[in-house]
Amino acid sequence: MNAPFETSRARARLLEIVREKALKRGTFTLASGKTSDYYLDCRLVTLDPEGLTLLSRLIVEDLKGSGVEAVGGLTLGADPIAAGVAVVSHQEGRPIRAFLVRKETKSHGTQKRVEGAPLAGARVAVVEDVMTTGGSAKEAIAQAEAAGAKVERVYCLIDRIEGGGSELRSKGYDLRAIFEVDEVLGRS
Repeated sequence: MNAPFETSRARARLLEIVREKALKRGTFTLASGKTSDYYLDCRLVTLDPEGLTLLSRLIVEDLKGSGVEAVGGLTLGADPIAAGVAVVSHQEGRPIRAFLVRKETKSHGTQKRVEGAPLAGARVAVVEDVMTTGGSAKEAIAQAEAAGAKVERVYCLIDRIEGGGSELRSKGYDLRAIFEVDEVLGRS
């Protein structure tokens, strides 16, 4: 039998994994175009079996009682997180479907921009790995809402605290970061 899930222990272990695998020091150009003296390669966490399991369980635990029916976001950063949440939620007997938002509309087949769970009328959570300016989350929110969903929450593994999170909050979105960057960097 599985031991009860301990959020604080899971979060502490996930932070160790983020620091060990994702945090890189040097000079980097971010997707936003900004330059940084560190980089957070969170795919090394979200594609790691333990890292993805811990992150997914933390999100599923936080979603208890929320009424969220589906979780997803802009491909590529959101893909493993959405799939992980779907698997863990099923294992826990509270299935949450997954969806993925393509960066552009598919030019063949069904020509969909949003793949996976039908979103019309659904309450959803948008996920992403790292929040900087919030561009990926904003695009995923726009596409989910265009598909008829109500975005209840937005999750990110790490908020770099560079404006994206505060902008989403100012627009009324419930952004929940697993970590803020200062905690990852060991700053108070």
